[in-house]
Amino acid sequence: MSSSLTKPETLVVGRITTVFGVRGWVKIFSYTEQIETLFDYQPWWIDTPTGRQQIIVDDWKRHTDCLVVHIKGVDDRDIARAWCNQDISIDKSQLPDLHREEFYWYQLEGLAVVSHFEGQQIRLGVVKSLLETGANDVLVIAGDTDSIDREERLVPYVDQFVTKIDLATKTIDVIWDPEF
Repeated sequence: MSSSLTKPETLVVGRITTVFGVRGWVKIFSYTEQIETLFDYQPWWIDTPTGRQQIIVDDWKRHTDCLVVHIKGVDDRDIARAWCNQDISIDKSQLPDLHREEFYWYQLEGLAVVSHFEGQQIRLGVVKSLLETGANDVLVIAGDTDSIDREERLVPYVDQFVTKIDLATKTIDVIWDPEF
């Protein structure tokens, strides 16, 4: 009898950008809303040419708009350089459960967007990404082979325009003029 281990689904939550100092510290850019919450999700994983590798942070501090961390066992600037320009991933199962009708951005990316406008249903494309604007988040929708055209559209991610999100059918219903 054989058993198979499945690789957990991962999510990129930050990036090691560059070395910091001469003692093996590196700068981290966090994609989390509040950068320090990156440390709530351990362990961190890095995809390397030889496979997925866990990194352990044994010290950290905030530095301007980023974080600087010390990776356990890395005490030299040249060794630390090998970790630079790498994405930091976590297992998605580590994320806290959300309330009903709340979604993580990664759950929305790739969903088809259908506009219900003036009695018509028109496919606008798929969610390519989301933007944080300060006032509200915005869906960045890229036209695809099944959409009305290949145009990119920006739709505010607010109840006025986004009427339904269905992860099971992988669709988002919006009220949006396709000419806009």
